[in-house]
Amino acid sequence: MTKRWKQRPPGSNWGDFGDDDELGRINLLTPEKVLQGVREVEAGVSFCLSLPLDYPGGTLLNQRRHPPILAPTEDMDGTPDIFFNIHQSQMEKWGHPKYVDVWADDMVTLWLQYSTQWDSLAHAGAEFDADGDGVEESVFYNGYRADVDLVGPKPDARGDGSKHISFAHHLGLEHMAFHGVQGRGVLIDLRHHLGDDFRGVDFATLEEIMAKDNVVVEPGDMVLFHTGFATRVLEWNREPDPEQLFTTCTYLDARDPAMLEWIADSQLSALVSDNYAVEGMVGGDRNDKSRQTLLPIHHLCLFKLGIPLGELWYLHELATWLREHKRSRFLLTAPPLRLPGTVGGPVTPIATV
Repeated sequence: MTKRWKQRPPGSNWGDFGDDDELGRINLLTPEKVLQGVREVEAGVSFCLSLPLDYPGGTLLNQRRHPPILAPTEDMDGTPDIFFNIHQSQMEKWGHPKYVDVWADDMVTLWLQYSTQWDSLAHAGAEFDADGDGVEESVFYNGYRADVDLVGPKPDARGDGSKHISFAHHLGLEHMAFHGVQGRGVLIDLRHHLGDDFRGVDFATLEEIMAKDNVVVEPGDMVLFHTGFATRVLEWNREPDPEQLFTTCTYLDARDPAMLEWIADSQLSALVSDNYAVEGMVGGDRNDKSRQTLLPIHHLCLFKLGIPLGELWYLHELATWLREHKRSRFLLTAPPLRLPGTVGGPVTPIATV
């Protein structure tokens, strides 16, 4: 295949895992990394790291993302929205009075990034002169192109006669799912040290917290940040507090160059938090008119380095257990749905200690 780019963004790793790579740092989840995770299992206790997928509730957090909607499927004759509590004994064409079975079958309209989720490498690209001709193109990790590799909105976006209106032909979450997302997780407990105050955490603060808790991050580790935000989301019981929703708990300070440098140099394979976006949705300097990204950690991780981002994970019980046992490492199993063409999607991660 012809190389998709002539120059790559400064500080990126495009091509390091191959010209056609679609996994990025997930490539670091090698068999040895899985074994390292398995060796952290001592108690055999597992923790679900997903919120119920109908949380946070409403659309205050993101007006484009809605709670899931459940409905019955059509019946055997094609009548829509009816196959629920169907008695086999009463079905005219397919049943008989002798049968005792009662059936239910359902479907869901699911906004894939509403709750606990992975952001794929197709979630955030940038305008960048990948061709080296002085003209910026809309590109994603490893040079994959908007409208060519990530298609939509348009009818038959997959190009196979299906009803898809958008489709990621490359960089979709199905690649992570097939590879398997399993290895050693490392939790950094920001909430224990900083409480629920709304503040950015720079690298100096992060380094101090890691030293206090004896947290060490090694290449290939999946790093999780406990801020307490998802715990607050559960407390709001699907009715998030509009006055606190965007002003509670910590976030990574994406404007701190040392923080970005640490993310790059640590060789972590995935970056996860229990808050909305890992970094703060606070924007940059309004007086700075230079070309820049709105979300530096998204830009660095998804666009430059191929690091998937986990958002709105639920970490309360895991963080409590790890602190009680003076640990920070565990086996993490967190594959996304193997649904081709998706740029983000729900996940039910499991931590085993």
